[in-house]
Amino acid sequence: MEYKESILKEFARLAVINGVNVQKGQPLVIDAPVDAYAFVKECVKVAYEQGASLVYVNYTDEDITRLNYEYAPTEVLARVPSWQQDRYQDWIDQGVCMLHIVSSDPDLLNGIDPEKIKTVRMARMKAMHKYQYYTMNNIGQWSIVAWPNLKWAKKVFPDKDDEEAVQALWDAILFTSRVEEGKTMDNWDVHNKQLRVHSKLLNDYAFKELYFRNSLGTDLRVGLIKDHIWEGGSSFNAKGAEFHPNIPTEEVFTMPDRRRINGTVYASKPLSYGGNLIKDFSFTFKDGVVVDYDAKEGKEVLKGLLDTDEGSKSLGEAALISYDSPISKSGILFYDTLFDENASCHLALGACYPENVKGGLEMSQEDLYELGGNDSLNHVDFMFGTEDLEVTGITWDGKEVPVFAKGNFVF
Repeated sequence: MEYKESILKEFARLAVINGVNVQKGQPLVIDAPVDAYAFVKECVKVAYEQGASLVYVNYTDEDITRLNYEYAPTEVLARVPSWQQDRYQDWIDQGVCMLHIVSSDPDLLNGIDPEKIKTVRMARMKAMHKYQYYTMNNIGQWSIVAWPNLKWAKKVFPDKDDEEAVQALWDAILFTSRVEEGKTMDNWDVHNKQLRVHSKLLNDYAFKELYFRNSLGTDLRVGLIKDHIWEGGSSFNAKGAEFHPNIPTEEVFTMPDRRRINGTVYASKPLSYGGNLIKDFSFTFKDGVVVDYDAKEGKEVLKGLLDTDEGSKSLGEAALISYDSPISKSGILFYDTLFDENASCHLALGACYPENVKGGLEMSQEDLYELGGNDSLNHVDFMFGTEDLEVTGITWDGKEVPVFAKGNFVF
């Protein structure tokens, strides 16, 4: 893969300064694949230049992950040793920020027993629930960026040879992440302003519910929690430090009322979950709970997702993205939620983000749940936006306001 050293440094600056925005004296934790070593090294250097007290790096290798699932017993894989949990607790106590560098193989666990995958994932999610709370409540800054690998590249660009495919994926990551030598930070400033325009207009309307319809068959009403907040682009941690959770991002998102979701939604893109692809799937909701579902491929994997806990059968996020977003217009199906969710309106099964309701970051999980927020070990986005999606906002006094027409914002 060819890249200019200056572009690699530009991407690292985006990830560390705009992404996690490491503060002086703050530790940084980086999770990364082993083949992203050159990028990780640049990120570590930038972090120290910004005043990080210490940078911890955790390397992973998906080939070894696959071998572990093939050969290790389920009960061994599902065990999270106490030293690992203690390490995460120590990081929480230190007030770290976290940078996740993802480089996934969409078919990583294809052929592995879905029940084994489900058992292992549930055990690990339960063991790491405190850390999920730390990030989802924006106690510390966090961000996700991507790095290409051959298997992922060949999935996205099957007609290209190996080198061309990886280069094409690298170019796509940089383009959608708005990385441009000498202009990246300015690009993000302009982008944030546009996302805030949409968020403000939606917050001013303070809708009671959204009504979604399209030609795939989606006919879904999603109630919104009272005093909900639309967010987009950057977020703020508990101490007021600004950061960008997702790079790239095109969404504005808010909190559904888990009790007021009714109708059917059809996915418009495949979902990569647990190392498997789920294709052509749908959900039917009644009073906020999935009462029926189907998938042409990966139905057992989908069942495992829904069965994780009660909260996995309801929604924790509703996000709006114009069909004419840069990722959608690229025509690339990334087979990775970080990118595909930003090409399409999406919903998330599972936990809500407390920042999406007034005072939510100061609420207990019980108080948030009482208001209608969702609680779960999961937070799994799936895409349902199309070029003919119509979205209508319903106000608390019954007024209907067009929000989307032909897949795009009308304001």
